[in-house]
Amino acid sequence: MRIRAIVLVALGVLLAVVGCSKQVTGAAVEDPSQPPLALSEDGFGIAAGFDDAPVRIEIFTEPQCTHCADLQADFGDQLAYYIRVGQLKVTYRPLTFLDTSADGHSAKVANAMFLSAGGDATGAQFQRFVQDLWEHQEPYGPGPSDQEMADMAMSAGMSSDVATRIAGGESAVNIADMDDANFQYLMEIDTLDTGTPTVYDPVTDEKLDIYDNDWLIKLIQS
Repeated sequence: MRIRAIVLVALGVLLAVVGCSKQVTGAAVEDPSQPPLALSEDGFGIAAGFDDAPVRIEIFTEPQCTHCADLQADFGDQLAYYIRVGQLKVTYRPLTFLDTSADGHSAKVANAMFLSAGGDATGAQFQRFVQDLWEHQEPYGPGPSDQEMADMAMSAGMSSDVATRIAGGESAVNIADMDDANFQYLMEIDTLDTGTPTVYDPVTDEKLDIYDNDWLIKLIQS
């Protein structure tokens, strides 16, 4: 585990954000090393966070899905915090079922996500990048351009090398294979409700109730 309990202060700001009234006397501070960013073992997910993080989740998400944008708006900052301090590892599994063409909005965004994992970006930077991408989604429209996504990557703190690859629209993943694999995983989690966003706990083999406002803090404290 990479959390260090260092100072004896109330974690008031964090508790206010997540809506939990329990008082905590210790606060966690960031590990000086940065959480890594890498592809999942199967190559169809992007994993942000330390391998020894005590909590792991997988997020199935579609770049044009408005409910996925809501998830990022409501919990993105918390996800970034827990990734940063080593308590959480998040594997994003993009899907592109809302695209109307092979090179549509969702495919371009998904490819840019995989491009960012091919450089020196950190897990925390990637989470910020994801939040920006979903904040600027354009359902059933063209979505952000390659250059706009490159600018978002730079704003998230990623290197110019990563941004250049995104701006150039380089291919980083076979979108059709990614879609097939991630949809199959999603079907195995829930054969009835296979929509996005779906958040899955691979440790307990459970689909999480993200409509509980405290789902993330409960998961971290479990």
